[in-house]
Amino acid sequence: MIAVILAGGRGLRLWPESRHLRPKQLCKLVNNKSMLDNTIDRLTAAGPSKIIIITSDDLLSGVEAVIEDRTDAYMIEVLTEPEGKNTAPAVGLVLARLQQENSDEILGFFPADHHISDAKAFADSMERAIRAAQQGHIATIGIAPDRPETGYGYIEKTKWELGEIGKVFQVSSFREKPDLPTAETYINSGQYVWNAGIYIGSTAVLLDEFHTHLPDIYEKISKGFEAYLSSYAELPSISLDYGIAEKSKRMAVVPADFGWCDLGSWNALADIHEQDELSNVCTGSDIVVLDSHNCVVKQREKTIVLYGVEDTLVVETDDIILVSNRHLSQDIRKITEILKEKERLDLL
Repeated sequence: MIAVILAGGRGLRLWPESRHLRPKQLCKLVNNKSMLDNTIDRLTAAGPSKIIIITSDDLLSGVEAVIEDRTDAYMIEVLTEPEGKNTAPAVGLVLARLQQENSDEILGFFPADHHISDAKAFADSMERAIRAAQQGHIATIGIAPDRPETGYGYIEKTKWELGEIGKVFQVSSFREKPDLPTAETYINSGQYVWNAGIYIGSTAVLLDEFHTHLPDIYEKISKGFEAYLSSYAELPSISLDYGIAEKSKRMAVVPADFGWCDLGSWNALADIHEQDELSNVCTGSDIVVLDSHNCVVKQREKTIVLYGVEDTLVVETDDIILVSNRHLSQDIRKITEILKEKERLDLL
């Protein structure tokens, strides 16, 4: 398998840690390593023949800085997009690059901003997904839900396993982020898993699906890598989920439980770090919590003291301290929009 890491996002809900030239995949949010480093580590452990990282032109130097200190840098290739066009054009970029030399290769596409605590269970899931891809399916990973989450998309699986692989099911449908009553219905049915945005398929099958469902992109792919790059501005901005996965009849899902967390907002720190007896999540070496509960704190250099507060988010970077209601963590991106309107580009 060639493992492809999608590392072009901005992570605006993790501002001020995530910035224009240091988005969240380059931030050290877990174990003092960047999210990109952690992603490469677990993919390398799963045994790919090569790793390709897709990022944007303006993030190239930051990505290269991560790679240059790694002992496995020799097996990593970086491709850059002239502009962000969502995940389907990014996948097309890889297909345009590989279509001639790797027509039978299995490709796996992985976000760069996920946290996974059980690397062995992750590798086992990849093995089943690769076997499904070898049989002509596009396999996706479905995370076993532990709560009726409204912030994730869902995959409905059939009740029957595919072939002899075991624990691989045909996809019945993809569902958008639901409201709470709908999410509870999904959980109670036992037929739904969270959509982790991971896809594994052969080059030939993926090309065929682009030809069927995204012919405009396929036409550009067929003209080769350089031509594809030069026509990037003409490509539609569309996700692989919407453009291919939700329409394809070849989709299979591998239900998995490997300690997955999508680090999409500051509240996600509560899923990967221990909480104290008052439900506070504190990351940093010098935080004092007094009579406070349900707070999230990320400390860098200054001592942070909480006293008599609740539901509070505090994030310290080298030049900014953010203080917010924790329940507004999904709306942090609005701050970046306001700062842009106020022409405070130095804070972005």
